[in-house]
This record gives sequence, C-alpha cells and structure tokens, in this order.
Amino acid sequence: MDENRGRGARDLQEIDDFSSPAEREQSIPPDEVLSAVANEQRRAIIDSLNSASENTLDYDTLVDRVADTVRDEERVGISDEQRQRVRIALRHTHLPKLEEIQVIDYDAETGHVQFVGDEMVQEVLMLVKSYDTDE
Repeated sequence: MDENRGRGARDLQEIDDFSSPAEREQSIPPDEVLSAVANEQRRAIIDSLNSASENTLDYDTLVDRVADTVRDEERVGISDEQRQRVRIALRHTHLPKLEEIQVIDYDAETGHVQFVGDEMVQEVLMLVKSYDTDE
C-alpha cells in the first residue's frame, strides 16, 4: 500500500515537471523584480524583449540593442570593445540572473532569449523608465 502511495506522489511530481510555465504560473517576488530592474543593462534586456515580436530575440541582436541603449550618449557609435563588454556581461551576469528568477528563458544552443516574466515586471520597468527619461 505504501509503495502505491509513494508511486502516486512521484507520478504527480513528474506530471508537474512537464507542466508549461503558464500552467505553473507563479508571481515573481517583488524583491527579485526590483533587483532585476535595478541594473541599466537588465532594464535594457527586458525592454528590448518586450518590444520584440513574440518577446523573443536572438542573442546577437539582444547584445546590439542593449549596447545601443546603454552606450555613452556623447559618443556617436559603439566600439567593438564596448560591444564585447556588453556581450560578456549579458552572458555571465545578466541573462543568468534574469533566467534564475524566471523573467527570461535563454537557450544558449539556439541563442534565443524570450521574456517570460509577469505583468509586475513590466509595470515596474515602465515606472522606472519614466524616471529615467525625466532627468
């Protein structure tokens, strides 16, 4: 009897593991949302993905958009060195952090990055952006 009870619990866990993100929808904790939008490059990532069709971009396009957004306003173009710094920061810091808190899905094999965060992320981002542009 206990064997069946254990098996049933395991089967339910396996079913839950295959549920889609929409079926397991959980709100991202506010502290994590605030941490996500506290950094200019992460805000640029989220904003770029939100403005893309299907909230998805390939990694290289995302690097270009983030680099364009956070570039020094006094400079006309972006140097290869600046773009490389953005590329490294995204790959090693910002994309893993956003993926860990379930704001994005990043498939390193295909290079696709997709926004999967909830409405709170979008609302907080819009609020922060309104203060960025008021300066």
